[in-house]
Amino acid sequence: MDLGLRGKVAFIAGGSQGLGRAVSMEMAREGAKIAVCALDNPELPKAVEEIRAATGAEIIGIPADLTDSAQASDFVRKGLEHYGTVDIMVTNAGGPPVKTFLEIDDELWHYGFRLNLMSTIIMAREVIPTMMKKRWGRIVNMTSISVKQPLDGLILSNTVRSGVIGLAKSLSNELAPYNITVNNVCPGYTMTERVRSLSVTVANAEGVRPEDIIKRWEATIPMGRLGKPEEFAALVTFLASERAGYITGASVQIDGGFFKGVA
Repeated sequence: MDLGLRGKVAFIAGGSQGLGRAVSMEMAREGAKIAVCALDNPELPKAVEEIRAATGAEIIGIPADLTDSAQASDFVRKGLEHYGTVDIMVTNAGGPPVKTFLEIDDELWHYGFRLNLMSTIIMAREVIPTMMKKRWGRIVNMTSISVKQPLDGLILSNTVRSGVIGLAKSLSNELAPYNITVNNVCPGYTMTERVRSLSVTVANAEGVRPEDIIKRWEATIPMGRLGKPEEFAALVTFLASERAGYITGASVQIDGGFFKGVA
């Protein structure tokens, strides 16, 4: 299936590791031109070089801390300066820490808000004018299955990410006349460094091994395993494609059947 992504310009936030890196790699394989941002550390240039070597795609890396509004905005602006346009925006900023409600102070609430909701608002706001002029665009927000089925210990993520879902649903209606789609992807437990780290945190709190925690999670998933980043990336890439032009305002879970609801 030709997804129609060859020559499209995709901005992918948090694209140097984990799910964001997998999305960057998949879109590069489909022939898109890529701009990725991540924190200013060795992982960003490393990821850029590995993706370029594996795919031959044009790709640039832009250091940015997405909890800083100015840097979130600059990521998009620098991408536009380099490519002159944008077709796809994938918003992604990792997840806030594991805490119970009474462990979260005002500063941490504000951090979670900036990390997951405000960064999405800012990046969307920066790309939408260009997409409206082109009368074509794709915005895909990387969230979590927690927006459909809240996860214990992740109350900060459960709360803030749900705001992204409301934003996207309203925004999708505003932008539909311009042939711009806005969708959310909601991954369940997927084998990334963040999930491995989360398993260690939970295991330490319970006095068990991280592999015991992963087995516990797998037991709650009908498919009996954690997801693969490549599987998640394939869904995001489809939603960003020409073929997905009639899908908008949707929140699509990719979780091996973990979510038990009907909607």
